[in-house]
Amino acid sequence: MHDLRRQALESGKTVSRKAKSKQSSTASSRGNSAANSRPVSKAASRAGSDDEGELSDETSFSVNSIDEMIAVDDSEAATEAWKLELAERIEETIDRKRSSVLGREAALTAYIRILTSAYADDEIRGKEMDLVSSFLKSIKTETSEKETILAMKALAMTLITSPSDAIYDAASPLLKRTISDSPSIPIKSAAIHTLGTCTFYGGASDDEILENMTFLLEIVSSDGHFISAPDEPAPVVTALEEWGFLATLIEDLSAETEDAMDAFVEQLASSDPAVQIAAGENIALLYEKSYTPPEENEVLSDSDDDVVADPDDDSATGPRLVKRYAAYRRTDQLLHTLGDLAKLNSRSLSKKDKKSIHSNFSDILNSVENPTRGPRYQNAISHETGKRYGSRMAVRIHKDGVMRIDKWWKLMRLKGLRRVLQGGFVTHYERNGVVFESLPIMITADRKSGKE
Repeated sequence: MHDLRRQALESGKTVSRKAKSKQSSTASSRGNSAANSRPVSKAASRAGSDDEGELSDETSFSVNSIDEMIAVDDSEAATEAWKLELAERIEETIDRKRSSVLGREAALTAYIRILTSAYADDEIRGKEMDLVSSFLKSIKTETSEKETILAMKALAMTLITSPSDAIYDAASPLLKRTISDSPSIPIKSAAIHTLGTCTFYGGASDDEILENMTFLLEIVSSDGHFISAPDEPAPVVTALEEWGFLATLIEDLSAETEDAMDAFVEQLASSDPAVQIAAGENIALLYEKSYTPPEENEVLSDSDDDVVADPDDDSATGPRLVKRYAAYRRTDQLLHTLGDLAKLNSRSLSKKDKKSIHSNFSDILNSVENPTRGPRYQNAISHETGKRYGSRMAVRIHKDGVMRIDKWWKLMRLKGLRRVLQGGFVTHYERNGVVFESLPIMITADRKSGKE
């Protein structure tokens, strides 16, 4: 736990991709040293060790049956046996001669399970491109839906474990072709998620990131027609999620915001709650990113309408944000739409969907009204402090630590990581420097058993 108790950047801003690549390499080296200095503990790999509280865990990477197959095994990560099995599974995966579909599915399932439950950079280092080549063959042939989706998840896990600048160039053309041409909706959706992970960790340049965000936006704005999946909600949801994930890498989105906002606002009228929520979260992110802290030596006036202060901060020099551009030309109409969704009462919705829409759009409305407020912001006044409770979304890290998710960019990164890592999130957050650099948040002590 002490490895995580350090303060990190809160702005969500990024440096250039080349510089980031160097940082990731350094972070990965640090992660390797930490992993080598101590064994993988049973507690660290426990799938239920992180508790998101009110955070909806809509992070399954692919079909449920596959996710259940690769669930983290508590007892396995506590021993060294996984290293021997991983070596065998790597050999099976690379050597495809005389292999069967069922054999490849079994090897991929075990490979993913092990890489999820343990940080295995040392074990796969030097074999990445051979593994990726095998994964790409499975994706290209689409012999079975299960094998294809497992190969995509194995590719994503390999990248998060051992990032490589070479993997994006090797994988992205095939992934885009699969998204466009595959007849399987689950395969299209899995390929979209894998493209997001590949772009984030595979060495894509800023221009390539923006190009893929445009590709994803085409899927959203066309309701799936762009990839021959007309009116299919699953690919639209995944495209929205990965667009938001990649958007956290770009410091200035002013040029992309207008087209993106038009597409997201249109999706608020979708009949699918998951599409509505994913679009709404991206809207909140874009409003958040349209405000930035003052530049050094920038003179601000309290009477300036473009300067927003935290209403809960009593100090004269409290956190202030400056509006750099208009996120949307008709914020008044948008607020009305968000308000209706936050109070939506439709008989066609299940009780669970209705609760999810009310909760999420109350958050989104709050943030559009005041971009200093992040997810799960509570306006209720604390009797102890006399101030609003503020953002109360948290992820439990074991028994004594809490990760505060008080910004939309943090939520996008968290969801992106959880989609791939699932029950292994805590293990990788502690040991994998690349994952920590993706979400560098200070872990604080949980004073009241994780609840306030």
